[in-house]
Order: sequence, then structure tokens, then C-alpha cells
Amino acid sequence: MKKSLGAKTMSMPEPVFLIATYDENGTPDIMNAAWVGQVSPKHISMSLSNHTTTRNLDLNKEFTVSFATKDYVIAADWVGIVSLDKDPDKIKKSGFTFTKSETVNAPVINELPVALECRLVAAQEEFGETRYVGEVVNVLADESVLNEKGGIDSGKAQFIGFDPAGLCYRVFGEVAASAFGSGKALDK
Repeated sequence: MKKSLGAKTMSMPEPVFLIATYDENGTPDIMNAAWVGQVSPKHISMSLSNHTTTRNLDLNKEFTVSFATKDYVIAADWVGIVSLDKDPDKIKKSGFTFTKSETVNAPVINELPVALECRLVAAQEEFGETRYVGEVVNVLADESVLNEKGGIDSGKAQFIGFDPAGLCYRVFGEVAASAFGSGKALDK
């Protein structure tokens, strides 16, 4: 029997995405954002409240989104719980370093293996936050996380997701079945 739990955040696991931007002086910022998702083959959507990162998004209209990994779970959590407005050493303490993107005016986090380079295409106030939609103009991936076909292998990358029910991070990677094929077993 199912038990009623009330209205809760239950889309899980939520991928842990780190949004990186530059301010007006070219100083990088990163935030860990829970409410991010891919909404089409070339677009992501982010629902964000007011942060240093959102002010930078409004200013520059370009950003990167990196996928957090198991090896950097502590740093990824840190950039989500600390504001650059309150701790000017936030980035230094995280240990993350950057390379300037060649495609957009935004930093790429060197330590994380996959980054989406994006341009802001829409921003709309809703539900007390701003929904930002970015066009993915390029995907960067370290060769170490690519499979034999040149695609990204989440098992090799050890991407993490936020589990809102357990208030913890979980590692992606185990293959349960092949997509667009395993269901054909029922077509008999």
C-alpha cells in the first residue's frame, strides 16, 4: 500500500549542475543549482532566485553548466551553500580553477569533465524566481569520460545527483537496461 507524503520535491535524483559566470570585471563565480534541466536537444532551463550568478547572467547573457562528479562532491556542495556576496574567498576555498571558454564569455571549470557552453535566450519571472533558458552552443568533454563511440559515459565520469528524499548525493553510472530497445521484449 502506498502512503501519502504530501507535496514534496521528489524528482530524483536531481543532477548536480554548477553554473559558472563572469562578473563585470571578469571575476568568475560558480553556484550549485538544483532546479536545472535539459528541456530540448539544445536548451536547458534553470529556475533561480537572486544570487551573484544570476546578476552575472543578466549582465553577460553567457554561462557554462558543468556536471558535478563524485571526486568533487565536497567542492560542489560548498559552492551551493556559500554565497560569493558573503564570502569573497568562496572560489578559492572550493579549489576549482578555470579556463576561459573559447565559445562563450564564461569560465569553464577545469576539474569537472563535462561542461555545456550556453547563451541566455530567455529569462522569465515565475513562482518567485527567474526561469533562465540557455541555448547549448557547445559541449566540452574530457577524453577520459568518453566511450568507444565518442559519447559521454556517465559511469566513467561518476556524475552525482542530489537525492531530495535522503538529503544526500548519489553517484550515477550503473546500467539497468539499454534505452530504445529493451522494451521490445514485450512486443511478442
